[in-house]
Amino acid sequence: MSDFLTHECGIAAVRLRKPLEYFHDRYGSALWGFNKLFLLMEKQHNRGQDGIGIGCNKLNVPTGEPYVFRRRSSERDALSAIFRKEIKNLFKMGRKSGLDPKDPAVVREHFDFGGEVLMGHLRYGTSGEFDGGSCHPYLRRSNWPTRTLMVMGNFNMTNTGSLNQTLIERGQHPVFGTDTQTVLEEIGFHLDEAHTDIYRRLRDENVSGKDMPDMISKELDLERIVAESAAPWDGGYTICGAVGNGDMFVMRDPCGIRPCHMLITDEVIAFASERVPLMTVFEADEKQVKALDPGAVITIKSDGSIHDGQFATPKKYLPCSFERIYFSRGNDPQIYRERKAMGAALVDQVVDAIEGPMENAVFSFVPNTAETAWYGLMDGLRVFRRQQVRSEILKAQAEGTLDEKTLDDLILRNWPRGEKIAHKDIKMRTFIAQEKGRDLLVSHVYDITYGVVKPNDALVALDDSIVRGTTLKKSILKILSRTSPRKIVVCSTAPQIRYPDCYGIDMSELGKFIAFQAAVALHRRAGRQSLLDRIYEECREELKKPADQMVNRVKGVYDPFTAEEISAEISRMVTPEENEWHGEVQVIFQTIENLHAAIKGPCGDWYFTGDYPTPGGYATVNLAYVRWFDGIGGRSYDLPL
Repeated sequence: MSDFLTHECGIAAVRLRKPLEYFHDRYGSALWGFNKLFLLMEKQHNRGQDGIGIGCNKLNVPTGEPYVFRRRSSERDALSAIFRKEIKNLFKMGRKSGLDPKDPAVVREHFDFGGEVLMGHLRYGTSGEFDGGSCHPYLRRSNWPTRTLMVMGNFNMTNTGSLNQTLIERGQHPVFGTDTQTVLEEIGFHLDEAHTDIYRRLRDENVSGKDMPDMISKELDLERIVAESAAPWDGGYTICGAVGNGDMFVMRDPCGIRPCHMLITDEVIAFASERVPLMTVFEADEKQVKALDPGAVITIKSDGSIHDGQFATPKKYLPCSFERIYFSRGNDPQIYRERKAMGAALVDQVVDAIEGPMENAVFSFVPNTAETAWYGLMDGLRVFRRQQVRSEILKAQAEGTLDEKTLDDLILRNWPRGEKIAHKDIKMRTFIAQEKGRDLLVSHVYDITYGVVKPNDALVALDDSIVRGTTLKKSILKILSRTSPRKIVVCSTAPQIRYPDCYGIDMSELGKFIAFQAAVALHRRAGRQSLLDRIYEECREELKKPADQMVNRVKGVYDPFTAEEISAEISRMVTPEENEWHGEVQVIFQTIENLHAAIKGPCGDWYFTGDYPTPGGYATVNLAYVRWFDGIGGRSYDLPL
């Protein structure tokens, strides 16, 4: 039901600190690093459904031999397929040549991914292109290793148009109008500049060509290159890159919007979008895995030396709350606790909504990502019921009416009843990702358990978020209604999503949000089209200002209404039409206050509140309204050149 468009991705990177012989001798395999990369990616597979890419840099490769390698695929089961194919090719080569594919020297020389720097990227996008060329890492080749660059990331830039324009004004010829290509070319430009400056100075000092590569490699300052490149960027990002000489960097945006974690041991330096995969794959303690600071850049030179620096001044820390609500796996201990807290925070609203005793209610969840929050909801309901029972027992005792029947009624009946009602057919995920034909296919994504819900029951279905309401209306509610409950209550652990996101979760088209549609419907029903017209003009005026002076004029759409009024209109809008079931539908959303109470520490909430962490967010939201009003689809931050 979390049917938003998204470019949320996952990264994994492994930098070996020992030679392949070490891993062969200690662990029995020279492919130890390659296997660890696969496991890191597999443990984050929920972040990558559409395609993957892997890359490798080999250190100290003789001149004339290849040193950088890449594979990308958007085919079904691409992750397993690519790794399986590479291993198969290695052993096939061994059979044909007579070389031992288990020999570290053979692996280093003949296996493309037998190197020290290994990178992996998982793409999860339900909009945009769907081919291998859309997958990271992106590669910028040169016959100088110190100018060759491979980049991957989890990011969106809000100012892609202006960044591409900068390339053009510089005299470059960008081929793609995407933020990924822009990032690659911007870092590549500054890398070229640094390389050329060092080269010319060394040439003027009569350094021989034989010594030149090593000296350039030693002097390259990746931290400075990254800082110069990132100066104009506005967005949320975690970016990992490797230079052909073996230098490597990982950086996190100044607001810490996109996640990145790091593990350093004597054997390896590893990075991943999530913490638990690093803990699991490398059998590390929770305290060993650190989150990168906002604005931080970790650089690793080809000689293995590490430097933890800053490429930008940190801003107010606002990590994306959808990491906690939806994307990251719930086996992270902190995320597990927070998701349970989100479910428990809905108890009061749920109790009011079922309008009767708990024995006449069934509590379930959909989709599977909401299961952890459902445990929290069930725990909260049980606590609520225990307190209720205690109060009733004390009251009956005081009134002298406490007897066996009363105790049976209070203790043995009326407890929260949890059931698995909806079952998602995950095989459908690849197909419904396409916008074309989505409505037809989305109605067949779920199956249900029959015979559990009684006609006098209220059926409560917990979800992690509700964005467009498409799956809710055209699939979930139609299917759940076949159980014939007296009422269906749908609860979202996330608040109403009212504003676009432009930092990674590609919720960009304002007119597709069910909360926005509900507010507009309420205005039009009340004859307030003039207010919508006025907001349009206000947004146009905001767009004439510099981004750092803009304010969010779209808040005016929601100001006249309470959250409950918008939820009631959403309930009306998603109620299935032409359905034999005529029960009531009620949609409940988490309050923003309870979300912040559940998530410990800073929490980015701009999609709920409209308070953006960067100037580009305000440009995005105002432009999104203008585009909606003018009937123009597409992402509001994909500006034409």
